[in-house]
Amino acid sequence: MTRRPTPHHASCAAFWLKALAEALESEGLDVPALFAEAGIELDAIKDPDRRFPSDMVDQLWRLALARSGNPTLGLASSRIAKPASFDVVAYAMMSAPNLLGVLERMSRYIRIFNDAALVTVGEDAEGFRIALEIYAGQQPVPWQRFGFDLMTFLTFCRWVTARDIRPIALELTVAPDAALVPYEEAFKCPLRFNAPANALLLSHADGLLPLPTAHRRLAEVHEAIADAHVRQVSPPPLALRIHSLLTRRLPDGEPTRAEVAAAMAMSERTLHRRLAAEGTSFLKILDNTRRELAGRYMDRKDLSLAEIAFLLGFADQSSLFRASKRWFGTSPGQRRIRVPSGK
Repeated sequence: MTRRPTPHHASCAAFWLKALAEALESEGLDVPALFAEAGIELDAIKDPDRRFPSDMVDQLWRLALARSGNPTLGLASSRIAKPASFDVVAYAMMSAPNLLGVLERMSRYIRIFNDAALVTVGEDAEGFRIALEIYAGQQPVPWQRFGFDLMTFLTFCRWVTARDIRPIALELTVAPDAALVPYEEAFKCPLRFNAPANALLLSHADGLLPLPTAHRRLAEVHEAIADAHVRQVSPPPLALRIHSLLTRRLPDGEPTRAEVAAAMAMSERTLHRRLAAEGTSFLKILDNTRRELAGRYMDRKDLSLAEIAFLLGFADQSSLFRASKRWFGTSPGQRRIRVPSGK
């Protein structure tokens, strides 16, 4: 039976980790050695009910990137359709009426893959945007992990529709880098850098594509099975949900703890208690969110320091200056000189 992780120990499903192991092996890497160094028992990923700390998966990515020296690690393998990578969720997605239904089920059941992840599906004038967030532990999540997961999502969409789906764009939070050209070729779409989130943007027409595998009655059965699985894993960390909320709301000014608690449908006391159980606090999440966003914004030459201060919800530039000294050990202007765009 699946072990229920504690709130501050988010975990990744064995079947998702198995897909990563296959990708790393196809790159010619020594997978047993990598897993051993990351502290993950390789044979254990054969057990579909096992789960592994998400922090360990991040460490596995860091080690693999260091060994390979390849900034697009795992991209080639993730382009191969492997419905088995989605385990029980594959059937629920296949029986959806259209591609939008696939994305919505991806959002609903992402916790089965990784309960440190959050997938949101939004619609705007351009189309349907599927954004992926992964809750960071002690160290930032390697962005290649986002690329691998989003490519795997897209490959499934291409397979289930039997069409060569070409997104409007792949949005990445990183700065422009010539080494990322293979992503443009694999996703078959333009890349947008310095984006608010790592996301795929699909056209309205593609989102409404009917599926040849759609089946209303089977959908009810498969969703019931997936629902049972999702109840066995912990909900997304509250810290991740708050991080996502702050990212959206900071340009409107610094949200108060009371406002965030209300948005989470709980009292301030409950918010404080649940965050303490996850080993963090509202102020720590606010500071970490600002630090992460500040790093991205300072890489962008099109944003002035006044605009960055505004986007981070600071009242003035002096607040940004003090925070930058604390975060990066230098002023915003000096950091821009030390870390040029396209690093």
